[in-house]
Amino acid sequence: MKRYALFALLLALSACAGKSKGGRGGALPPTVLLISLDGFRYDYFGKAPTPHLDRLAREGVKARWLTPVFPSMTFPNHYSIVTGLYAEHHGIVNNSMYDPEFKTGFSLGNRAEVGNGRWWGGEPLWVTAEKQGRRAATFYWPGSEAEIGGTRPSYWKPYDEKVPDAARVDTVLAWLSLPAARRPSFLTLYLSDVDHQGHAHGPDSPEVVRAVQAADSTLGRLIAGLEKRKRYDQVHVLVVSDHGMAATSPQRINYLDDFVDMNDVERTDWGVVTGIWPKSGREEAVYRSLRAEHHPHMQVYRKSEVPERYHYRDHRRIAPIVCVAADDWYISSRAYMEKNKGKFLRGNHGYDNQTPNMRAIFIGRGPAFKPGHTAEPFANVHLYSLMAHLLNLSPAPNDGSLDSVRTVLRD
Repeated sequence: MKRYALFALLLALSACAGKSKGGRGGALPPTVLLISLDGFRYDYFGKAPTPHLDRLAREGVKARWLTPVFPSMTFPNHYSIVTGLYAEHHGIVNNSMYDPEFKTGFSLGNRAEVGNGRWWGGEPLWVTAEKQGRRAATFYWPGSEAEIGGTRPSYWKPYDEKVPDAARVDTVLAWLSLPAARRPSFLTLYLSDVDHQGHAHGPDSPEVVRAVQAADSTLGRLIAGLEKRKRYDQVHVLVVSDHGMAATSPQRINYLDDFVDMNDVERTDWGVVTGIWPKSGREEAVYRSLRAEHHPHMQVYRKSEVPERYHYRDHRRIAPIVCVAADDWYISSRAYMEKNKGKFLRGNHGYDNQTPNMRAIFIGRGPAFKPGHTAEPFANVHLYSLMAHLLNLSPAPNDGSLDSVRTVLRD
């Protein structure tokens, strides 16, 4: 914690020493600060007082909800927000996945692969900004640890969950106080505790209420810092979440080994959305075994049969057989649950992205946003085009469109 505080102090001192136009208190070029409250379900606003989020919404735009991409998982959705692409197009098809070309797996805990640019398709906004002569800074965001298309943000941090939220905010504020030639105009900030508490204790727990209050307090620290630096009315602040959260229970598990001979399976990407890679020649047998059973709490698809609205067919990392748990249910094996007794998550996500429990949030406040406006729900793939517009950047090809969200902007 001390080294981050020292880093923020040094940045701030450097900014104070800067004499270039646009320094402390001067006019900023178009600037976007993108903030993620991981796992903040759209109806969490009613669980606890959130005066700072309420202020941002009152002074800007709040969507009734934000629709995540499928699967409603952390890495696919964060990366869709900054690329404007569905998972099947950017390639981050789940938090854990297998690539048959690389012949290796990817998971959140595998830091070497998380930082390897070969996994990350599309063009994230920080790359778009850097390629067009603007600086970007990412205080955590999936993909930002990798060199993508030969480009990195000017400033970035390897993920470390132990860094306090206050230190994260102070570093972002220090970046905004840099001299104009070094100051980023696109910044990200990631806060994770709402998601952590939702997983550990469930979405209706008092722990989630306290996490919501803490996240709001952190935003209060950010707002106060922006006001002190005379930046509050110049920066476009976008607050989003990647997905919601559903309550889960050990009594609501689809046990895959009750239906399939696991000796016929090469590998399985476990989770709410489970990808099954059958052994060579056993794909049809595995599929028929799954389809022969009646699964009221799980849908089973061949890759080619996945519903079109999921946009989840066209990538080699999507497994040949895809199982999707019903809302509030989970997919596992009896062997895994026996081995990991006592480690069951009380909340989870990844479900059908249209279910109410998976709804996320969007708040936008800044010079270009309508004040006091409530927007109809929209998909998060449109945010890339919106942010590129706010920054006066030419967007890379993507699946979203500015027209789909133009109503949030001032006339």
